Amino acid sequence: MRPLLPFVALALLLAGCGNKPRQPDWLVNADGAQDRYERAFLSGRDRVAVSEFTRFRSEVSSTGNASITARAELTRCAVQVATLDFQPCAGFAPLRADASDAERAYADFLAGTLAPENAKLLPEDYRGVAGGQGGAGALKGIDNPLSRLVAAAVLLRTQKADPEVLKIAADTASEQGWRRAVMAWLGAQALAAEKAGATEEAARLKRRMEIAAEER
Repeated sequence: MRPLLPFVALALLLAGCGNKPRQPDWLVNADGAQDRYERAFLSGRDRVAVSEFTRFRSEVSSTGNASITARAELTRCAVQVATLDFQPCAGFAPLRADASDAERAYADFLAGTLAPENAKLLPEDYRGVAGGQGGAGALKGIDNPLSRLVAAAVLLRTQKADPEVLKIAADTASEQGWRRAVMAWLGAQALAAEKAGATEEAARLKRRMEIAAEER
């Protein structure tokens, strides 16, 4: 899974001379912990998620770099947003003053408060959604499944998500087998169906939620 705010470019900045420079240990360790954290959280494996995020945060904070550490906190916020958990991004707040413009823009995007003219500061996957250039159409252009869920969640948070957006997000989560995300997006679909008076569709979606809730 690609990082939401990649650390790869940082490796290039830190690389020394030579054709095959050795990546710093913290970067290698952080990359693995980030991937495991994201998968665990999206799947609802909370104990693993907490452990892996603690490891991830510890590795990046070892650099003493506020910007890099801010990216770790933004990763946590983005994964929460992808599962429709819209709590404030508390871990990023103390780091905001020392974060880059791009990182502050990403935080605002996740909060649903980004000014459209600042969409250019975001990773390319999110610019169409942030710039108001389409809902479902913009999502279909996002290859990374987690990034697609984040973009869909921001559309929902800003009241721009139509039924097709909800379906794309639910299907994306289902294809990945991300239990927590599946439950969240099926729930959003069911709520929308109930509001539209589509009781049979709402009941069908709730039956899918019951299946997704099964855990052996």
